[in-house]
Amino acid sequence: MPLTCRLTVATLTFVLLFIATARANDPFLLNDYALQLLQKGENEKALEHFQKAYALYPYNETLRHNLAEVYTVVGDRQMSSGRYEEAAASFDNARELLPEVQRYRVLRGIALYSARQYDAAIVELEKARGYGGDTADLLHFLGRAHYDNGNLPMAIQLWEKALELDSKRLDVSSLVEKARREQAVEGRMDRGYSSRFTVSFDGDRRGKLADQVLDVLETAYNRVGSDLSHFPTARVPVILYTRTDYRSVTNGPDWSGGLYDGKIRLPIGGVDDMNEVLRSILFHEYTHVVVHDLTSGNCPVWLNEGLAELQGRRELPHPLTELSRAVKNGTILPLSTLESPFTALPARDAALAYQQSYSLVRYIINIYGWHKVKEILVSLGSGKRISTAVAAAMADYGVDYPALYQEWLTAVKKEFAGS
Repeated sequence: MPLTCRLTVATLTFVLLFIATARANDPFLLNDYALQLLQKGENEKALEHFQKAYALYPYNETLRHNLAEVYTVVGDRQMSSGRYEEAAASFDNARELLPEVQRYRVLRGIALYSARQYDAAIVELEKARGYGGDTADLLHFLGRAHYDNGNLPMAIQLWEKALELDSKRLDVSSLVEKARREQAVEGRMDRGYSSRFTVSFDGDRRGKLADQVLDVLETAYNRVGSDLSHFPTARVPVILYTRTDYRSVTNGPDWSGGLYDGKIRLPIGGVDDMNEVLRSILFHEYTHVVVHDLTSGNCPVWLNEGLAELQGRRELPHPLTELSRAVKNGTILPLSTLESPFTALPARDAALAYQQSYSLVRYIINIYGWHKVKEILVSLGSGKRISTAVAAAMADYGVDYPALYQEWLTAVKKEFAGS
């Protein structure tokens, strides 16, 4: 009996080894196994097996098609986690396998646009138009690439064509409306350039100020970049408006001193020369550029504005009057309020929201360091929620998101107790 058992085990081992060897050398068995892995969500392993299957039988159209599709699955996952350049490479692998399929080129163009490689995105999306014609989605992203590259007339033209193809695209119609408002103002402006910024301005009397703005922004690029160990590569557009034009373009609240929405927009009124207020605003708004680049826009407002306030206040410190009053009166804004845009708040509450955000960010940096802030921002950029990002960054301290807020609240009450 023991001999029979040993033979059975040996036979079973041989059979399993034979099956494994057969699967490793049979492209269709590899393909079937890869499909099973894909259904389980094991995308990377599935890709590896699809690659092996295709390498064994590169002339089979089914294997070629399956490999191309799994590259898009992997690319979609990379997009959702903010790894846009990796996603562009994955979509390009799909395009190389099936160059006649327009969708892969469009996906690569969208990934390049998301990585803020606007020129490359324009080239790829223009090529895609030759492989299946125009679609509303293609024209939408091609228009956005031209818009962010500073070519408003071309963006408007492409979006209008997208609406001809699909009149129900409300996202595109709102973009057209916004771009037309901007073009009415910015179309008459002159431009200045530095290595990392372009500035649009009223050419009659603002050339000197435009040069000064570029100089300050180059300084901000170095300082904010050093603090957060991140230096965006895309050129940043800056527009200097009159206050009337600023309101007509942005629809911003009266108390707004600037805005970043992919472009730095500043209402400079009658200012013709650099001053400490404008310098502070420039540092504030440029910080939003860096935060957006790190988080892909996935950042609670308090963290975004708190970092921007921190940089701006280095240029022009001013007292935390509203925060001091709120501590004494017990009217501190809850964290949930600080996570949403401040533009809907009344002026006094908005001032308090900015001051609370600044104080909270300053506390985190003073106690835990800039590197922890950077960890939180990078986690947000990978698609994580703020509670998850904070818990991961503060795991070695045993501090989660609510606990961090409570720590700050205790500290700020002590700070203003006697004031």
